[in-house]
Amino acid sequence: MLAFASTLSSLPPLMSDDSTIAVFDAIRALAFIGDLSMGQPTDHSLRTAWLAGMIATEARCAPAQVEAARHVALLRWSGCTANAQEFADFLDDDVQGRQALLASQKPRAPQQQLQQQQQPRSAAIPGAMLAMANIHCEIAGDIANTLSLGPDTEAALRAIFETYDGGGVPGLLQGDAVPLATYVVALASDIEIFSRLYGLDKALTLARGRADSVYPGALVDACAPLISTWLATLDSPTPPWTHMTDAADHPASMLRRVGLELVGDVIDLKLPWMTGYSRRVAQLARDGSARAGLDAALCHRTYKAGLIHGIGRASVPNAIWNAPEPLPASSLERLRLVPYWTSRAAGQIDGLAHEAEIASFAFERRDGSGYFRGRSGTAMPVEGQFVAAAERWVSLRTRRPWRAEFTEAEALDCMKQDAEAGRFDAHVVDALLAIAMSHAPAKPVAPKGGEPSLSERELEVLRCISRGENTKEVARALGISPRTVRTHVERVFIKLECSTRAAATLKAATRGLI
Repeated sequence: MLAFASTLSSLPPLMSDDSTIAVFDAIRALAFIGDLSMGQPTDHSLRTAWLAGMIATEARCAPAQVEAARHVALLRWSGCTANAQEFADFLDDDVQGRQALLASQKPRAPQQQLQQQQQPRSAAIPGAMLAMANIHCEIAGDIANTLSLGPDTEAALRAIFETYDGGGVPGLLQGDAVPLATYVVALASDIEIFSRLYGLDKALTLARGRADSVYPGALVDACAPLISTWLATLDSPTPPWTHMTDAADHPASMLRRVGLELVGDVIDLKLPWMTGYSRRVAQLARDGSARAGLDAALCHRTYKAGLIHGIGRASVPNAIWNAPEPLPASSLERLRLVPYWTSRAAGQIDGLAHEAEIASFAFERRDGSGYFRGRSGTAMPVEGQFVAAAERWVSLRTRRPWRAEFTEAEALDCMKQDAEAGRFDAHVVDALLAIAMSHAPAKPVAPKGGEPSLSERELEVLRCISRGENTKEVARALGISPRTVRTHVERVFIKLECSTRAAATLKAATRGLI
């Protein structure tokens, strides 16, 4: 059993949030999540970012443009969690489907063929693709804005699927109207993926086949003679991108502090029913550990670990998350890798190394029945035990597509059974339940100066759509007409300056509205 410095009858005050990390650590975390979402090796974005920097330098870009290209490469896939459900509806397996798209050797359709059509370019694109691209680009651009990465980075991310010939998605820009960083990163990504899958010669052939369609041919011509040297450098025993983890090599803008909640919120966008999930786990784990008498440093670490405990979820397709239990062995094996990937993140993101390692214990149990390590007893760090128990409570109290949320009484009974069976330490459960049973609903944060406030009804509608409820479901839940729901949604989008449910959810979470 754990020894606590205070008893539950002498409760210390709840801990305040201490969750800031350096901007470059947040970017690294988001890049890691993006690679998992795309079915890529977890160094894909790092390798692409280094290549993008070399390509931009060779193209004689200004230093600020070179830096923007690197940031765009790292955040290129940061919108992937936001449209994962739409991708799953479109391709069944959102992870492997994206992986297959990136590996495709098909050249893009030349612009002259598109001009032969009797309809606008946007009308020729399936509505599902337009919707997915809009969600992705809006989230990626908003993330860049939140991190204050500058207008060049934000503009390129908002146009990340546009192409040189105008045949991209949504197909509103072409030529010089597309930010240069978009072209640089598209070429760097193609080279990184194709050389890894098909070899250097094939990669160059494929890149040339996309010249003057996806990106300017002059960009390919300028870089082609150097690509073999760059790839050899990338594959050296000491990869050149390792300096990106060294704070001394970053400008002051990358050393600014940003709330880690942003990363947790982006993780949760993958599944609409998980909106706010990471924050709830983090807050319960932190406050429970404080009540149990852990010192402030451990409580803060527990909070951060709770925020990122779901990093590895990006590697599992939504079809598995949304499927009713019991799951087949193949699906269970993929779920067991979730904490493994979270642990792997600890080895790549220096500023979150301790927190990610603790977070990887979120599905372990004291009796050894958890995963992925199967650790038991004291082999689990105390912070990890609080995160694991908090995750269990929040899981029980969260509605899934195939079941309603457990009532408070039902969840309480399950937690007590887990403690009696030795899956959780009884003192950990007691501390967490004392918090869980006493928490009052959080009050919306007052808008900052210049931010328009939302009415109570608009907040209710926002909370519903943030959980993935459609217009009819919201209307039924709130006792209003579908037309009224649509009116409120339009007003919410205008006030939050967004155009998609995912972007509204992320902005609302960032502002403390949900």
